[in-house]
Amino acid sequence: MKVLVLSCNTGGGHNACGRYITKEFTKRGIPCSFVDYFSIISDKSSIRAEKIYLESTKGNGTVFKSFYKLGELYSKTGITSPVYVLNKLTKEKISKYIEENNYDLVIAVHLFPAMAVSALKKSGNPIKLINVATDYTCIPFWEETTPDYFVIPHSDLEIEFLNKGFSKEVLLPLGIPVSKEFQESLNKIDFHTNKKVVLITSGSMGFGKMKDIVTSLLEVLDNIFVVIICGSNENLYNELSSINNPNMLVKGFVNNMNDYIYSSDLVLTKPGGLTSTEVAVLNKPMVHIMPIPGVENYNAKFFSIHDLSLVSNSIEEIISNTKKILEDKLLQKEIMTNQRKIINKNASSDLVDFILNNLEVSVKEK
Repeated sequence: MKVLVLSCNTGGGHNACGRYITKEFTKRGIPCSFVDYFSIISDKSSIRAEKIYLESTKGNGTVFKSFYKLGELYSKTGITSPVYVLNKLTKEKISKYIEENNYDLVIAVHLFPAMAVSALKKSGNPIKLINVATDYTCIPFWEETTPDYFVIPHSDLEIEFLNKGFSKEVLLPLGIPVSKEFQESLNKIDFHTNKKVVLITSGSMGFGKMKDIVTSLLEVLDNIFVVIICGSNENLYNELSSINNPNMLVKGFVNNMNDYIYSSDLVLTKPGGLTSTEVAVLNKPMVHIMPIPGVENYNAKFFSIHDLSLVSNSIEEIISNTKKILEDKLLQKEIMTNQRKIINKNASSDLVDFILNNLEVSVKEK
């Protein structure tokens, strides 16, 4: 068996999830490649896609909200979307790439490659396709894909996917895959403080009103040491680095986010599906901060309903919830207990086990 994992550069969560799955296959000696879908189409497509995504999420995410709401409305019409039509145009390039590299199975951790491979399947290509949802909702246009199986974050979301037209037999409520390595290869970071360590991460690109959040937290709470991960946002890093306060540490992009989560007492994060799952599998109290309208609202809602985090929509709520969790040991315990019950930390290995037990024979006989 040879596996192709396809993602897109529209947020780091999709890529991280794809790499986690790839690691699990590779660890078991199964050939598996992680590839940016747009890089197959053209050299510039990936850069353009990332730029468009970044622009849409600037400020308070108004543009992204508009696109997402439009997508939800269009999805309800039942009319084939322009998004599907555009991705369908790439099916010949995808077909050639799959054939030249002898792949037996495609795992799509993003909607766009899932659409392209679905179009390929509809034209008669026998390639196997597994979708992986990286958010705690069925985003618009997933229903236009035709996977052999669809990995979803939790069984409580099954009804939502069923209502979009997927059969129960296709749905695999395994959870969002996070690798064993992320969970087990942990090193404690010494921040040289006796205060409570509050880690703030705003996602792979570093969005949000971070300076206001940080300065407000440090002004109101005197028992915390704040560590901020800015991601690839250099402007944010420079802005925060100008704050003169001994009770904070500013970092740019880091390759050991698991160590930072593991070494903290509380994590404040944007409610991205993958990031939220990473925090939960490392079993840390969590506050979701200022969701970008759209899919992040659904992620925050899922975590809030299941008592996996506290959700904050303003700086005042961020301060209040941070103080509440740090002072309430029972609340901390409740959140952490629910994380262990609700979030499957073995999703990555469970996915590979399922594939080996259910797809390997049919794929080899293709």
